[in-house]
Amino acid sequence: MINKIWGSFIIIGIVYCLLTGKIEILNSEILNSSTTALDMVIKIFPVMALWLGIMNIAVKSGLLKKMSKLFYPILRLLFPEIPKNHESLSLMSSNMIANMFGLGSAATPFGLKAMQSLQELNKKKDTASRSMITFLVINTSGMTLIPTTIISLRMMYKSVSPTKIVIPCILATLFATIGGLLIDRLLAKRR
Repeated sequence: MINKIWGSFIIIGIVYCLLTGKIEILNSEILNSSTTALDMVIKIFPVMALWLGIMNIAVKSGLLKKMSKLFYPILRLLFPEIPKNHESLSLMSSNMIANMFGLGSAATPFGLKAMQSLQELNKKKDTASRSMITFLVINTSGMTLIPTTIISLRMMYKSVSPTKIVIPCILATLFATIGGLLIDRLLAKRR
């Protein structure tokens, strides 16, 4: 659906430029935007590589497993139907830790593996389980402590204070997570 919307925006823009005789503006914007996108990738890549490397070291050293044990009491409350010490709990906590450090790209593999593990516990294979929905809510709200990508974007665009958004990001994602979990529990009780 999103592809169709963006595709229609592009087509409408091109047709409008052709009809109004502003094809030069279209050409310059296409060239400028591709240059800007490449520049953005080149500048963000080192920051993301650093954090992904740190995350990889944390996984291989066992630090991530130790950190994820801190999440077990919370996860046991949120997911009482998952058996104790099940693999999905470890994967979900790893996903949450990566999200807390603003590493969505590092969190994705853990999230996919967690969903796969939760699907194995699911009795109705064609319907998402209660645990899957709750995990999706938590993952989507993305509780963040250090918004790494946003900070690096602000640094790239020469922000005076790139880390000034840390506290608002923490508060916004905290309230989003709490709100999402409350709505999730209310809807779960109604069914």
